[in-house]
Amino acid sequence: MDLTSAAEIAARVSAREVSAAEVARVALARIAAVDPLLRAFLSVEPGAVLARAAEVDRRVATGSGRLRLAGVPVAVKDNISTRGLRTTCGSRILAHYVPPYDATAVERLEAAGAVVVGKTNCDEFAMGSSTENSAFAVTRNPYDLERVPGGSSGGSTVAVAARMAPLALGSETGGSVRQPASFCNVFGLKPTYGRISRYGLVAFASSLDNIGCVANSARDTALLLSVIAGRDERDATSATVAVPDYAAELEHSVRGMRLGIPREFFGAGLDPEVRRIIDQGIQNAGTLGCELVEVSLPHTEYAIADYYIIAPAEASSNLARYDGVRYGERVPDPQDLSDMYRRTRSGGFGQEVKRRIMIGTYALSAGYYDAYYARAMKVRTLIKRDYDRAFERVDALLTPVSPTPPFRIGERVDDPLAMYLSDIYTVTANLAGIPSISVPCGFTAGGLPVGLQILGRQFDETTILRLAHACASAYPAASPPLQV
Repeated sequence: MDLTSAAEIAARVSAREVSAAEVARVALARIAAVDPLLRAFLSVEPGAVLARAAEVDRRVATGSGRLRLAGVPVAVKDNISTRGLRTTCGSRILAHYVPPYDATAVERLEAAGAVVVGKTNCDEFAMGSSTENSAFAVTRNPYDLERVPGGSSGGSTVAVAARMAPLALGSETGGSVRQPASFCNVFGLKPTYGRISRYGLVAFASSLDNIGCVANSARDTALLLSVIAGRDERDATSATVAVPDYAAELEHSVRGMRLGIPREFFGAGLDPEVRRIIDQGIQNAGTLGCELVEVSLPHTEYAIADYYIIAPAEASSNLARYDGVRYGERVPDPQDLSDMYRRTRSGGFGQEVKRRIMIGTYALSAGYYDAYYARAMKVRTLIKRDYDRAFERVDALLTPVSPTPPFRIGERVDDPLAMYLSDIYTVTANLAGIPSISVPCGFTAGGLPVGLQILGRQFDETTILRLAHACASAYPAASPPLQV
């Protein structure tokens, strides 16, 4: 059985052409066969997966409600809470943490008949762009095993790209779904801030964090978003905005759309081969009857500096809770409370997390708050206004996702600035709170994937999904074989 299409699996399970248990066994077999090489998963419990699939089959047999994801295997990033299933955030400090509750997104998945097949690897506390910062494993790109899959949601994108599950949940703070989606030739959606409940998502930077969707098609992305989006009383930041049937809107024509091309996204640092592929993707959109318009987002040049003040500052605050007192790991035999705090956090956190905590603590410290964090929030407002002005003229924006193709494992892990610049085209969407999607666009001469980014107005996921579907359907990229 093919694990590419969630919509097809759900239809077949609902029609009782195949059982959810059969689908689950195929997924588990695929994970067992290829994941020892790829290391996309941190936790898989086959007994629980098969028990869950059997429950879905009982619900289908009794006709108890419409199950939009009946029997569909879903991988879940390991910073999203799953009741009874280990949730580590890729960190030693949570190595044995088992949540007593499900995230709202997971609840909604299971209510729709999905089967969570496991928890996927990620950069520790979602801090990274390569999935090399995990305390437990380095995840490999299925198109080139010597290269990174991107991050921090690298495990989720590899699970979908390598056909271990047709859908996955990731999380986004500055590009952590879209960049690995680009690197792994899958669709990766960051929704509008507030579109999906963050209840059960372990906090990194609360004003930037989103749960995102990973799939092999725009149709499956739309289906997944329709299931998990919507207001949640347990998350005060979730929006009271109607959730459309995104999949039903996909076939509407994109002819007449005005698409903006921001000049600031095509300057120095953009790999020539990536530019060639993105330029072709933009021209392809033009052939669908869309009008291409050059626009300017003048404050883009400040985005990386702005993001790397705001995100670490919020991380410093959020990660203060990991102190060895309430939950998580605790060092043995501390001399006193201060010794316990120091040794627990020193041993529990990795280098990148420590680096960001220190940056954030400095930015928030007495005498520096106004100079750094307060000023960064003002620049964030300017970035948001740039987008507001652009969307007065156009319906969506087209840009690269990453300035480079997937880079080699180990190439940037000791160069934080080079790693941070991987997010140069993605962080603005998080700062502005707008939706954005990475769409497979083509491959380099060496067979490495490149994604096209589509950005839209707040709560207008419908438009960017329609455009993603139209582009991918009219111009499917010929994919080289996976290495697994």
